[in-house]
Amino acid sequence: MREFNLSSWVLEHRAFTGFIMALLLFGGIFAYFRLGQREDPEFTFRVMVVKTLYPGATAQEVEQQLTDRLEKKIQELPNLNILRSYSKPGESVIFVTPREDTPPKEIPDLWYQVRKKVDDIRLTLPPGSIGPFFNDEFGDTYSLIYAFSGDGFSYAALKKAADSARQQLLRVKNVEKVDLIGTQDEKIYIEFSDKKLAELGLDANAVAEALQAQNSMTSAGTVYTAQRNLPIRLTGQFDSVDSIAKLPVPIQGRTLRVGDFAHVKRGYLDPPELKMRVNGKEAVGLGITMNKRGDVLELGKALEAAKIQIEGELPVGMDVDQIADQPRVVNKAIGEFLSTFFEALAAVLLVSFLSLGFRTGSVVALTVPLVLSGTLLCMLLFGMEIHRISLGALILALGLLVDDAMISIEMMARKLEEGWDRIDAATYAYRATAFPMLTGTLITIVGFLPVGLAKSQAGEYTVSIFQVMGISLLLSWIGAVVFTPYLGFLLLKVQPHSAHDHDLFDTPFYNRLRHWVEWCVEHRKKVIIATVALFCVGVATLTQVPEQFFPLSNRPEVIIDLWLPEGSSFAQSEATARRMENILSEDGDVVNYTAYIGGGTPRFFLLIVQQLANTNLSEFVVMTKDNAARERVMQRIRSAFSTDFPAVRGRVMRLNVGPPMDYPLVFRVLGEDPEIVRNIADRVTEVMRANPDTVDVNDDWHDRIPSLRLVLDQDKARALGVSTSSLSKTLQAHYTGIPAGQFREDDKLIDIVWRAQNDLRTAADRLPDVTVRTGNGRTAPLSQFVTFETVFEDGVRWHRNRFPAISVRADVIDGKMAPDVAAEIIPKLKPIQDQLPIGYFIETGGSKEDAGISQKSILVWIPLVLVVTLILLMMQLQNLSRTFLVFVTAPLGVIGAAFALLLFRAPFGFVALLGIIALSGMIMRNSVILVDQIEQDQKAGLDTWTAIVESTVRRFRPILLTAAAAILAMIPLSRNDFFGPQAIAIMGGLTVATVLTVFFLPALYAAWFRVKRIDSSGNGVVQ
Repeated sequence: MREFNLSSWVLEHRAFTGFIMALLLFGGIFAYFRLGQREDPEFTFRVMVVKTLYPGATAQEVEQQLTDRLEKKIQELPNLNILRSYSKPGESVIFVTPREDTPPKEIPDLWYQVRKKVDDIRLTLPPGSIGPFFNDEFGDTYSLIYAFSGDGFSYAALKKAADSARQQLLRVKNVEKVDLIGTQDEKIYIEFSDKKLAELGLDANAVAEALQAQNSMTSAGTVYTAQRNLPIRLTGQFDSVDSIAKLPVPIQGRTLRVGDFAHVKRGYLDPPELKMRVNGKEAVGLGITMNKRGDVLELGKALEAAKIQIEGELPVGMDVDQIADQPRVVNKAIGEFLSTFFEALAAVLLVSFLSLGFRTGSVVALTVPLVLSGTLLCMLLFGMEIHRISLGALILALGLLVDDAMISIEMMARKLEEGWDRIDAATYAYRATAFPMLTGTLITIVGFLPVGLAKSQAGEYTVSIFQVMGISLLLSWIGAVVFTPYLGFLLLKVQPHSAHDHDLFDTPFYNRLRHWVEWCVEHRKKVIIATVALFCVGVATLTQVPEQFFPLSNRPEVIIDLWLPEGSSFAQSEATARRMENILSEDGDVVNYTAYIGGGTPRFFLLIVQQLANTNLSEFVVMTKDNAARERVMQRIRSAFSTDFPAVRGRVMRLNVGPPMDYPLVFRVLGEDPEIVRNIADRVTEVMRANPDTVDVNDDWHDRIPSLRLVLDQDKARALGVSTSSLSKTLQAHYTGIPAGQFREDDKLIDIVWRAQNDLRTAADRLPDVTVRTGNGRTAPLSQFVTFETVFEDGVRWHRNRFPAISVRADVIDGKMAPDVAAEIIPKLKPIQDQLPIGYFIETGGSKEDAGISQKSILVWIPLVLVVTLILLMMQLQNLSRTFLVFVTAPLGVIGAAFALLLFRAPFGFVALLGIIALSGMIMRNSVILVDQIEQDQKAGLDTWTAIVESTVRRFRPILLTAAAAILAMIPLSRNDFFGPQAIAIMGGLTVATVLTVFFLPALYAAWFRVKRIDSSGNGVVQ
């Protein structure tokens, strides 16, 4: 029975093959326009926030009464990795982080378990606590953010317009949700003077009760008659602010109106919680989240049409600014990637045409779109999308997917030159190299297997590299044995038989190459020793390459953080933000800027580190003209920090690519006693500040904040009939305000707040004069039974896995990599670590820790890669010695990769590591084809020495062509911020490895099998 030949079958069914090729091409075009497009791949945020309020409690009381209780219960969670929390006065926030190897599909159930466990102990939380509240949508990213602003418009008017627009935007296809940002809740304030109340004999609580009774929504019943039911409706509820002021309050036999002893006004939450300002104007934002199945470019077009309609309905003078525009970013990014792709494609085709000639090169050129079409179609079928990673992987694959086609068509062309007919020539490659090529292709794919199996955030982010590479390389092999023979049969012509097989390689160049290969085989020991020495130098060089976890983004935005001392007021934060606005408004490189006062920016970029609510924080998102302008703006802002913002801890940042990370340089101090932890952290801070490469060294516990402690004289208080509870309520009503009902207006519920006048609330020195109602109905100043002290307490207290923890953090100067700076600091911390008490630790965090976790998630799969590679080699070579011979060539890529990374000053990080691992598969691919060729030549009757030399000479051109195609295809990708280090590593590694495949591998083969030259008499000559 004749052995099945797929290429022969294809040529026997040419009509069907042509039909399938046309169908595949059109399918690829269809898939390209149907594939979802976004900036970054879908990414599961493994963080849940549990927030609980405890009004009136200090940070330490919150920690002991709330945070610790909740953490004890949450620690029972399966697959828990890290439990971080902070306790502030009146507020507890816990960050629940599961293990990185937890599958994304299990995360929702994990969040359900958190809710269930917290609900189990909800009744044991201290009275007066509010919550807990859960946020498991921490990673939701807004595709677009609109800002409504205008001179002369109140927050209520802006919110009304934004709310109306929200209803229209929710009707747009693939819009999942639309959130209001920076709205200011309306309030009605009744502001009193305690002295006037005392003069009138009024009880503040009695007034509040009267207001609540007047405006309560209570059923008055229904009259049931024989014919119908008649609901009874009562009037008298508040219908305006004036009706509140006119409310009569009976006092000691007489009636006064509220307006007689208090001022009633309508306003907004005071102090505010979060404000949004756009280009110096107060604004209300709309954040739009896209459905996970949506296409961001299509969404952008649909929203642009809706925006035009919305703008036509706005009042004159109100503007809508688009301050976050992911469709524009994605469109630009895809345009840049397509430009890079076509540059890489041109490089590959150039190699094909110059080396193979026009007709032969055309076969390779036509195979490429067919393979790419198949790849796009598979991506659509498997639910994949076009984004930063998948596009980069397509470009990466471009340099490799032509390898098999080049080998196949080069062999066909050679056979035609030898005089073979087109059918035999087209099918010969399948018989000779189809399965070695398949083995080589599978080995190359296996080189990318670790990123496909990595159980980490970085692995999840980059998994499509493996998926796209695997699909495209498998299809490239199919293309080489199906499409290439078909196209070669159509395009190539039979050459007149003018020379013998050997004559094709009997040229001056090939004779010199033959001489060099023979020299390497003869001097095999020298060649092997030199290669081993070069490998050792390469490994040593790799340790000198700067380390980087993930690169910075090339987006033009700049993030500015302005941190005031802990405990600073919202008004002070807003004043600081306005000063920064003045600087940005005069900067010609700034296109627009948005300020978020009292918290951080919403997530407009998937990989941003989102700051939670903090009254002492103002965060800016500044859009610059381009990347060069971004750098100039950053330098000017840094200069402004030192001159114009001396009391502010300012920070200016670019956007990062990869899993979110707050500070690149972090050292954590943990232990039982917070005081000891603080002392150790101070010593760590000194070491970090001593390093010249660190910038803005700080810690997350901040400074202690002042508070007023009122020491109650219990004897005097009891004599006056004043309790701690009644005093707390009086002071709460005086300074913060207490609810006194709700004002209903259309679909709005507006709180009515009873509080003291502004001048009485904001003067701390007038606290002793606050009047308190005593048990006999009279009033007395606070100073009669209270003494006053100013004390300092923690503004924030952090825990990590229930240990008090202080993170000492820093940025690094431009041009330096955080892992390298961390490596310099770690030895300096050794003396401190040696003196640590038992139970106290210093841990390395930041990019050094994240890089270690991510690299570990990759390296843990290396044994599997080795096993699978050995299995594939054994299946192909059927010889253990030859299998290990090919196997030991795998690490040769390190040599060129290390030198290239150092030469081009590219950092060694996660993507560069992937490149070096993938290099091993590419190198073994060439090795297995060459070793298989040697074996075939031996079976054809050549002695081993001649087989080694002649096989190397014959395989030289396809090895060189495939390497050149891959290397040239990487050049455009080397300019990419994300894939640049990987492309450079592959370029350098493949260049050196190609040379070693031609000269080192024959020498190694000869040494491995102790090959001897056969003299003319047929005897072996020992070399």
